[in-house]
This record gives sequence, structure tokens and C-alpha cells, in this order.
Amino acid sequence: MKQIVVGLLAVIALASPATAGGLGEAAELEHARANARAGGPISERDAELLERHGCLSGTKSAFCKRLSHQRSHESNRRRDRK
Repeated sequence: MKQIVVGLLAVIALASPATAGGLGEAAELEHARANARAGGPISERDAELLERHGCLSGTKSAFCKRLSHQRSHESNRRRDRK
């Protein structure tokens, strides 16, 4: 009986909101990337996640192309400074 209680407490601890928060953002990112593949971000949160983490390669939305273009210019500027 004691082992069952300890097991249940471990499951409850793993399902806490603090743990779910990390998984929640990963799920949000995947939804944002799916929305980008379907044509573009549909919310400010989608845009924020895509700007922070990037789109998947091959995503053909205008938003992701613009992000890719901005990132290539930023990396060129960094190389020029060195």
C-alpha cells in the first residue's frame, strides 16, 4: 500500500503546473509552426514563438521567408564586424 501511495505522489508531482508549463510552450511552438505551414502565424503569440525559435526549414509562408531573410542579414553583419 505504501508503494502505491508513493507512486501516486510521484505521478502528481510530475503533472504539476510547473512541469506542464515547459511542455506547454513546446506544444505552443508546434502549433505556431503548423499555422506557419498553413499560411502564417494567426496570433501575436505565434509570431513571438516563431521569431524566437524559428520556422521549420521549407516552410513557405511569407512570414517565415521574411524571418529567414532577416536572420541571414544579421549573420552577414556579424561576419563583417569580425
